Amino acid sequence: MTSYIYDAARVLVEMLNDKNGAYEDYLKRIKTIEHECDDLTHSISTKLNKSFITPFDREDIYQLSGALDDVVDLIDDAARAMVMYDVHESTAHARRFADVIQRMAVQLHEIVSMLAKPHGISPRLVELHRLENEGDEIYHSAIAELFHGATDPLLVIKWKDIYEKLEAAVDRCENVANIIESVIIKHN
Repeated sequence: MTSYIYDAARVLVEMLNDKNGAYEDYLKRIKTIEHECDDLTHSISTKLNKSFITPFDREDIYQLSGALDDVVDLIDDAARAMVMYDVHESTAHARRFADVIQRMAVQLHEIVSMLAKPHGISPRLVELHRLENEGDEIYHSAIAELFHGATDPLLVIKWKDIYEKLEAAVDRCENVANIIESVIIKHN
């Protein structure tokens, strides 16, 4: 699932760095990834119901898979909003958000791959929390600039919603880190 998060984040970075502003193809690619992630989430739920022995508590696996799926859903929501609102040019804040999400995706992938032997996982969890703080700073800066500098109310409404969706993706990545920390505490 973390591979899907990384793929969706990578496409989001490409989308927001595209100077042509034709975002529909990027949205289709993200939507495909989102559907694949949904399928995997469903598959995990089905396997959990059939498995007698699991490496971690069923509830933890279910919660973790749902949170990971949510990250891809939120990336899709942000990309969809850009197309839905007919936005053809990204902002520096949006590009910085996408970069943070992509870096969080890398950390999530590494963390999940270490779950069987969590020795050395703490620095990666700390980095995820640091990146979430960086995302908070981007969000506050973006909203402040939006309300202090923009004169078009429709533009303010569009970008406020897009920034909120990007911030939600960042927050959900941190939520995954919190779930993983809980799992590690239970099993060590």
